[in-house]
Amino acid sequence: MIMPKRRVGQLDFVDGLIAQRSLSRPSALMEIAGLVDWAPFEKLLNALPVAARGEPSYPALVMFKALLLQRWHGLSDPEMEAALADRLSFMAFAGLSVGDPTPDHSTIWRFREKLGVHGLLDKLLAEANRQIAAAGLMVRQGTMIDATLVTSAARRPRMDEGKTSATDKEARFGTTNERGRFAFGYKMHVAVDAGSGLVRNMKLTPANVQDVAVAPQLLDHADGVVYADRGYDSDGLRAELGRRDLGDGLMRRRRGRPLTAAEILRNHELSLTRRAVESLFGTMKRTYRLGRMRAFTQSRNVADLTLFCLAFNLRRWRVLAAP
Repeated sequence: MIMPKRRVGQLDFVDGLIAQRSLSRPSALMEIAGLVDWAPFEKLLNALPVAARGEPSYPALVMFKALLLQRWHGLSDPEMEAALADRLSFMAFAGLSVGDPTPDHSTIWRFREKLGVHGLLDKLLAEANRQIAAAGLMVRQGTMIDATLVTSAARRPRMDEGKTSATDKEARFGTTNERGRFAFGYKMHVAVDAGSGLVRNMKLTPANVQDVAVAPQLLDHADGVVYADRGYDSDGLRAELGRRDLGDGLMRRRRGRPLTAAEILRNHELSLTRRAVESLFGTMKRTYRLGRMRAFTQSRNVADLTLFCLAFNLRRWRVLAAP
């Protein structure tokens, strides 16, 4: 027997009054809700398997919107449970009426797990990017690639304990190309649209993986010139750019000789184009509270960061669409 889905979102008199107020003074959430065509997302989400026993499940689209709200506001699962039950704007965005029961923190956790296990998050990010591109907002003036360290949720092991953690067995010590920062955890690698600042692609590796080793995996949706810092300056990557008919925007590093004046000037000009990707990392760590991982496995952390990319792009869509 297939477990039935809850019927939610049926408006009553109170909901009607709230809707009238929202129309007269639209919020950022309602503006995002109005930009997105949710039907393709719902179609993807409805492919998730439904449990055969237990209480009726919440509609998958309601749960997906709850995860977006959670990312936008940097909330834990218990905090999200409380906010969804208390904040009218959250209810309206998720498609819940005032009288509907709201999912608890364990339901939110299980749904996020399900999205990761069934490999749906990449498809959801691709759908968001497809809609943004169809709106003419994926500017396609080139692609920026970069990486940032994200600290493990586990306690950093002492050097005399070895280089791994019993709690987070996939995390490693590592550093990024130029910044000299050393941390225990993971490295988030991204490809960002140079014109719009939207995330096109994301990969997560242990922190000891070299940035340039992951670069070819980020190029699937790239176009135009590919911009990257000195750590990506390699003959192998330049050859890969040539095979894909992509332009070389890699900053040059010293290779046994000083840089020429022309190379120094070129590096400076290229560095100015890369501010959007640095802004992305700052937003991720400050606004979305993702400077530290929340899970102890790489697969769960991939799901968390893919949700961030999706939430970031949808919020960025609203900014780009503003008159």
